[in-house]
Order: sequence, then C-alpha cells, then structure tokens
Amino acid sequence: PAVFEADPLLEQTMGDLWALVRSDGEETHSQLIDTSCLSPHVNISQAPSPSVKKRKVSLIFDHMEPDEMAEHLSYLEFKNFCNVSFLDYRSYVVRGSVRDNPALERSVMMCNGVSQWVQLMILSRHTAQQRAQVFTKFIHVAQKLRALQNFNTLMAVTGGLCHSSISRLKDTSNLLPPDITKALSEMTELLSSRSNYSNYRRVYNECSGFKVPILGVHLKDLISLNEALPDYIDEDKINLSKLQHLYSNINDLLAIHSCTPPFEANKDLLHLLTLSLDLYYTEDEIYELSYTKEPKNPKIQVSRPVTPVKPPVVAEWGSGVTPRLDPDTISKHVKQMVDSIMKNYDQNQDGYISLEDFEKIAANFPFSFCTHETDREGQISREEITSYFMRGMSICAKLGYNFKDAHNFHETTYKRPTFCDTCGGFLWGVIKQGYHCKDCGINCHRHCRDLVGMECLKKHKNTTGSCPCTPAPDLRPKGNSWSKSFLHHMQYTKHMYTEFPPFK
Repeated sequence: PAVFEADPLLEQTMGDLWALVRSDGEETHSQLIDTSCLSPHVNISQAPSPSVKKRKVSLIFDHMEPDEMAEHLSYLEFKNFCNVSFLDYRSYVVRGSVRDNPALERSVMMCNGVSQWVQLMILSRHTAQQRAQVFTKFIHVAQKLRALQNFNTLMAVTGGLCHSSISRLKDTSNLLPPDITKALSEMTELLSSRSNYSNYRRVYNECSGFKVPILGVHLKDLISLNEALPDYIDEDKINLSKLQHLYSNINDLLAIHSCTPPFEANKDLLHLLTLSLDLYYTEDEIYELSYTKEPKNPKIQVSRPVTPVKPPVVAEWGSGVTPRLDPDTISKHVKQMVDSIMKNYDQNQDGYISLEDFEKIAANFPFSFCTHETDREGQISREEITSYFMRGMSICAKLGYNFKDAHNFHETTYKRPTFCDTCGGFLWGVIKQGYHCKDCGINCHRHCRDLVGMECLKKHKNTTGSCPCTPAPDLRPKGNSWSKSFLHHMQYTKHMYTEFPPFK
C-alpha cells in the first residue's frame, strides 16, 4: 500500500487496467485484480475509463523495448528501400555512384545515421556500467533485427557496436555478460565479407517473406555483372544476355517491395528516431568523446591484451557521397518531433510539459548546452523545446552554422504597437500577441514563425525600437533557471563543421 500511496500514477494505471479488463473481458476476470491497495478515491466505481486521455507512448530511450526499437528502425529502413526504383538501380549500374541519386543517398544516410547513433548513445553514458547496459540493449536490438530479417539495419547496428571508438572501452567490455559477447561474435561472423559475404548470402537465400537485404552487397553484384559482361557481342550486336541478368537481379530486389512488414509502427516513435538519425559527428569528435569517457591507459592495454572483434565490412557503394540535410528538412523533423512530444506529454494541453520529462526525452540526443530560463517553475513550453532542438540539430547535423544562428523565439506580450517582420501585418491582441527572437529582435505572428528564415542574424541588444520588455532588461534569473543542471549526460560540445565522409 505504501508504494501506491507514494505513486499516484500507479494507482491510476491500476484503475485503468481494472476498467479495461471489466469492459473488454468478463466480470470474473476483473476480480483477479487486487484493488485493496488502491486508496478510496480510486475505486471500482470511480476508476478512469480507458477512453480517458493519457500518455500513449514513451519517447524515452531507456523505456523503449529492444523489439520495439528494432521494429521502428525496420519500418524506416523498409520505407527507404521501397523508394529505390528500377531507374535508381539502373543509374547506379551505369554511373557506378550514388551521387545525385536521392533514393540511394538516403539509404547511405540511414545506415550511417544508425551506426553513429549506436556509438553516441553508448558514449553518452557516464559510467562503464551504464555504457554496458546500453551496449547490451543494442545487442538485443540486433537479435530482433536478425529475427525480422532486416540485414541492412543489422549491418549498421553491428558496425556501430564494433566501431573502434566502442571496442577500445575496456572498462565497458569487461562488464558485458558472456552471452552478449558471444552474440556479437555471431553477428560479425554472419556479416563477414569473407568469401564475398558467403555466410550472409546463404542465410539471405533461405529467408522468405519480409526481408531487407544489405543493399550495398547487391549493388556490388550489379556492378560486377555490368563490368564482367560486354555490352556488345560480335562487335555490333547488343548483349541481350547481360541485360537479362541485370534485369533479373534488379527485379529480385524490386519484388521485396510487395512484402508486408510483420509489425506496425507508432508515428511518434518514428519522429523521435528520424530526428535522432539526422545527427552527424565526425570521426575525430567521436574518438575524442570516447577518450573522454575512458582515457588511454598503456599499462592496462599491455598487461591485458584483448582480441578485437573485427567489424563487418560494408560494400563501398557509397564512396565519395557527401549527403547533407538542408535546414528546411531539419526544421520539418524538429516540428514533427515536438508535436509528438506535446501529444504524449502535455497532459493538460496548455502548451507545457514537465521539465523532468523533457530532460529524459532530450537524453535521446547527444548534445548539451545551456538554454534560457523557463517561463514556468518546473515546466518548459513548446517554443522552448523547439528552440532547444533547433539549436542542437544545427550543430549535430552540420548545417554550417552554430546554435547561436538559430532563432531564440519566445511568446511575448508587447507593450507598444508592433508589426510582423515576415508578413508586415499588425500583431493584434492584448497579451501574447506574437513571438520575439531575443537574439536578433525579429517579431512575427504565431502562424508566421515557421516561415521565418532559419538563420538568425544575431545583433547586440538595444533599448530602442519595438521591444517586448522594459527598456532596461532585468538580467536576474526568472522562474526556474535550469541551465546549470540541464543535460549533463554529454560534456563534449566541440563544434566542427565538416563534410559528410565517404560511406565505409
């Protein structure tokens, strides 16, 4: 009973369960639930009905089940795979490159994004024990991907786990259970490039129904076939046999598009993963973060030699590609993500969620920096969440400018007549008439905010013009300032702006 008294949400959940069983099952089923621990205000007659609005899905990494994560990654992967058309394959065969081939470039980005996300989620944890737990979770994700026959994402996840920035973490690897180490070895053996991926090809050919191939391996086959057979025979006759072989191989890949995935996806989780996979760190940044977590220790490395796990070799089908998400795409993904956060966590529908919930959600993303104070004690608004993610993504997606170049919009009550800098219209109303960027001073309507250019031309604050505050701003903290304690899970905030490296 003490546990129920300390956790009102547990009582509500118990009441929801009782009401659901009673409505969808039988009366005798509901009697199986012990309601003696519920306080008087949560009883049989007053238990909330299943139709009452409550959180639909958790957007917190630690709450996600490996099976759930694998299914949603597979949904995104299969969607990208189905977008690759016959002409895309033909273009790759003719040109030998995915450059200027958006469908294949997205597959490169997806694979790179998953691999780096795995590395960053492990390296974002403070202790070796926490890193080992995340590592173990991703092994379970890989096992589910294998069961789903999604070999392309399996390659990306396994590649991330075997990356040298992770394999060098000896304190972490020493805490891994033997069955986890064994499972990793089995995955790398399956995906090994030895004998032209013979293990993978054997397993893949035995699969039926829904499956996602390692696209790079099959594209390599197309290139080999195109180079091995001549275009013409007898000097002037088209080699129809070559065309038939190419068509047959491509058609086998296209036939998979008609398969139905054996799972369903939650739109909100898809938004979370989509934004997570937009991140990009350079190899130098990842290694520096790795050495920050576990510095070099020559004595340990000499006395305890460890046989490294050879990572799977991915076909070099994306060499030379430098795909980069544009600001509009990032903005779209951030908006979808924020909408999902508010849908699942804004229980009062007032545009705010608890700061505690937000900090847990933000732990899905490996960036950290101070933000402005919140308007409410212990809560954060939709606008502040959007500003946070726009600033973070502008760094990690390498858009070419830092977080200071993203607008810092706040809903504002203006004390003098003010016009929208986007549409030129008057900002009508008594309170909270529009949005004001605290950095560059731009003002706009709520509906014009998404139309404002993403880059913020920061200028020094002045005390004249259309200012939403008093001429002499009070610099003391307002409300709950959480800049000092916010998101300490990542200490590495070095900003480098480099091109996307070749796919390896």
